[in-house]
Amino acid sequence: MEKHITLVAAIHIGFGILGMFVALIVFTAIVGGGILSGDSNAMAITSIVGTVIAFFLSLKSIPEIIGGIGLLKRKSWARIVVLIIGCLDLIEIPIGTAIGAYTIWVLLNEESVKLFSKNYSR
Repeated sequence: MEKHITLVAAIHIGFGILGMFVALIVFTAIVGGGILSGDSNAMAITSIVGTVIAFFLSLKSIPEIIGGIGLLKRKSWARIVVLIIGCLDLIEIPIGTAIGAYTIWVLLNEESVKLFSKNYSR
């Protein structure tokens, strides 16, 4: 089960980084479009919209990266964080569903629960 936990951690770190990258691209594209238009109203609106969208994309990505790193270090809190993110992943059909199901299967496995309960004091 150790290898599965490490794989789940790597997947979540990777997808968290990918999510942050997507947030940066979306922010740049939306705000850049407003700047390129030269219209002050468009710049104001697109800067707000770009910031809000990037914020919500980052809202899931940052805990996903932190949780993945915590899983690699076998921190008990990280198991809960990544389980929550795994449940949220289930609605992102089809890849997120597979990742969420795998995450839930690995982290709710009896061996994983015992492994993380031993490390509760860390």
